[in-house]
Amino acid sequence: MAALGLSYTVISSRTESTLTDSLKFYTLLGFEKVVGEDNGHWLRLPSSSPDTTAMVLKLVVNTQASERQALAKDQDWSLQDRQMVLPIQDLQGVQRVLEAQGIGFQTTAKAVVVQDPNYHVIVLQQQEQQDTSKDGLMKRRKKIGVLTSGGDASGMNACVRSVVLYGISKGCDVYAVYEGYQGNRGIQVDGECVLGVVVDGSLVDGGDYIRKMDWRSVTGYLSIGGTSIGTARCMPFKTREGRLQAAENLIKNGIDSLIVCGGDGSLTGADLFRSEWDGLVRELRGADRITQEEATTFKHLTIVGLVGSIDNDMSSTDITIGAVTSLHRICEAVDSVDTTALSHSRAFVIEVMGRHCGWLALMAGIATGADFVFIPEQPPSEDDWETAMCTVARRHRDLGKRKTIIIVAEGALDRHLKPIKVDHIKDVLTDRLGLDTRVTILGHTQRGGSPCAFDRILGTVQSIAAVDAVLASTPETPSPMIGMNNNKVTTKPLMDAVRLTHQVAEAIESQNFEKAMALRDPQFLDELKVFNETTILYDNSILLPAHQQLRIAILHIGAPAGGMNSATRAAVRYSLNRGHTIYGVTNGFTGLAHGSFEKLDWMGVDGWTTCGGSYLGTNRAVPGKDVDMGMIAYQLQKNNIQALMLVGGFEAYVSLVELEKVRSHYPSLCIPISLIPATVSNNVPGTDFSLGCDTSLNVIVSSCDAIVQSAQSSRRRVFVVEVQGGRSGFLAVEGGLAVGACAIYIPEEGIHLPRLQGDVNFLKSLYDTDDPQKSEGRVILRTEGVSKTYTTQVISEILEDEGGARFDSRTAVLGHIQQGNTPSPLDRIRASRLATHSIDFFEEMTRTALDLAHSQQKAPPLELCKNEESVAVIGLCGVEVHARPVKELLPMTDMKNRKPLDEWWHRDRSLVDTMAGRSYHSCKE
Repeated sequence: MAALGLSYTVISSRTESTLTDSLKFYTLLGFEKVVGEDNGHWLRLPSSSPDTTAMVLKLVVNTQASERQALAKDQDWSLQDRQMVLPIQDLQGVQRVLEAQGIGFQTTAKAVVVQDPNYHVIVLQQQEQQDTSKDGLMKRRKKIGVLTSGGDASGMNACVRSVVLYGISKGCDVYAVYEGYQGNRGIQVDGECVLGVVVDGSLVDGGDYIRKMDWRSVTGYLSIGGTSIGTARCMPFKTREGRLQAAENLIKNGIDSLIVCGGDGSLTGADLFRSEWDGLVRELRGADRITQEEATTFKHLTIVGLVGSIDNDMSSTDITIGAVTSLHRICEAVDSVDTTALSHSRAFVIEVMGRHCGWLALMAGIATGADFVFIPEQPPSEDDWETAMCTVARRHRDLGKRKTIIIVAEGALDRHLKPIKVDHIKDVLTDRLGLDTRVTILGHTQRGGSPCAFDRILGTVQSIAAVDAVLASTPETPSPMIGMNNNKVTTKPLMDAVRLTHQVAEAIESQNFEKAMALRDPQFLDELKVFNETTILYDNSILLPAHQQLRIAILHIGAPAGGMNSATRAAVRYSLNRGHTIYGVTNGFTGLAHGSFEKLDWMGVDGWTTCGGSYLGTNRAVPGKDVDMGMIAYQLQKNNIQALMLVGGFEAYVSLVELEKVRSHYPSLCIPISLIPATVSNNVPGTDFSLGCDTSLNVIVSSCDAIVQSAQSSRRRVFVVEVQGGRSGFLAVEGGLAVGACAIYIPEEGIHLPRLQGDVNFLKSLYDTDDPQKSEGRVILRTEGVSKTYTTQVISEILEDEGGARFDSRTAVLGHIQQGNTPSPLDRIRASRLATHSIDFFEEMTRTALDLAHSQQKAPPLELCKNEESVAVIGLCGVEVHARPVKELLPMTDMKNRKPLDEWWHRDRSLVDTMAGRSYHSCKE
């Protein structure tokens, strides 16, 4: 209800006469008639305090509304499931009016319960007076503004949406300040509890830019890139007069807190604004631009920072909002360029964003298999970097590569701080190597497009934490920054993070590149090592002594998953750089038992990074159960395999357990054995993320975006979408957050009739309060293994029958498309890291035995290692890679349901319901 700037409840009457009776009834309760933008029947219940939200009703005739029956007088009306609670200033007076009008009611210890003419149960409670603080002033709830500032980043809309929805669920009103910092006209918002949303551009200008947001104001935001409420550069805000005007607009609109989503410049400006706040308020009061009451009420400003930056250049957080989506755009472009480069045997020099941070360039280099990358933090060590680059390109060409891809961060420098430009690189490759070279500058395409699943989830969970941080803030609390560290949302001092971020640029400018790299997180350093040692080298610089070189076999197990081929490529190339001999085993353990070994070489795996599925082939056969263990041991001994790498899902985990059990009986199994988890279900113990799960989430997101578009284009429709996951609800929970599902069904909770009934009623309430002139499409996610009885089709048919004229229902079974075609950038990068760490694990486990044999001038023993630590899962724990022995993981495993006993994603389960508005819409009709 934009005209009133308030959220509202719709009361549906089946006839005009009932509508007339309803208008009279609610007028008796103290509601006043107001005019909405559609000239409908609007009623408003005034509040006794300017700091509490007014109740607004919209009365309509809806012949399709549910027909309710009057409750019997001997029933306890207060026990009804669906009620609407109204705070009444004079409850005794209303009770006398009801008696005078002959309207029946029931009383409880603290309320009066009555039925309206539509037979809705109305609970009337005495409106409590606000508490007072020690100084006698009325306590106020936080009034918050959110800025999406500076350069836009996909995921900012997810932030705005989450602040609006979560803020409303916490009892706050939400305002969007369009075009953000820029504004000076200001509007009044009735002094109510305000949770404002501000986008860099209109804080100084104010005026009509500040708009009330309700639950439906952010419909569709999740799938939209950039920021829908605008962003702009605002020079006036950089002046004190501009900030003075901004302070006045905030105070006049009842906003005393800001959540700022932007880069380090935006966050620095916001913190400066806070530091000046006291002086700004005094100056405004001295100029009589605000009242003494306003000066007293708004004497403190709260700031909370969210980092929205595609460069991922902020310290104290592992990842920033928008960076992963930008990486998606880059990889899509490079993958496309890759095919034309291959066709014409060309070289391409591709410029990506990143002034002081090479994260995008480096990650794109790993994910696309680029030949060379240039990043600001670590310039080429040679003064003659042109020759070093040409040497790598020529070496790769000599191996048989038909294409050369060079990725350059826009802020790339040489050791003397001279910019490295793409045109110069092009000329070098053309002149020295005679390569047909093209330049591609991706520019602002890197900022665009629908957010990937990761950024939708990141923006959602961090914004929820930001609202909580505002509500918990005190005047003494330093401005916090919400970040993500080791897969957990964190809160750290904002200016400490900004200061560390600036130190990177300062270190680069002073040519202290060692310090610049040290200021980056350990994950960045590890990923740089991964790129160098799996891509650039093959020059014997990291070659191991001959006696430490191993014969390694790698095989895939279970269902295909995005990243399997990427892991194999990285393992092969890193192994060759170390001097190992590596074999691919086709068709899993079945192939191993038949001796299907194929020696892999550098060019044999070229291009595998971008390919989904499994080139080696895979099945679900488990040794000792489906395949003879003796034949496996025989083939390993026959081929002198000294280390075994498994890539797969829970079947691979079970295989690891079975192999570990029988090592004492088969000497050839006393070798290091590792598992790289790879399954869309993300149900392997010992890792936060399995390869393939991010690819699957992105497929679910893109599919559901299309489904919702179809649903709302045709009519009001609910789609029940079946996702994979077996006995794990990971895809449904995280996918539900990413697509804004209104309900999810997961094996951990099951399905039962009361749950289905509650969901039907919830959907009815949603569609009853929708604009009748608009179609609304919604999705429900159901994990495939949640119930044999309540199938996807059965649930859809129940919804279809119960929805009546409100909505219909359809099904969508995504099936094997969730395994993806092209692996996501995150899955490619994770695969490369896990594979190189797995090779390091093999070397560590065998080094002692091999060194001893060499010192004694003996052949390496068949039993290279017997210790329990040598059979392990190589997984991601936060951002770090750990080798967890399978013996250590077994007590933490639910073998029956094929998943870990404790899974981190359970923390997000309740957020799906919160973002769907389960509590907010519980009393809507």
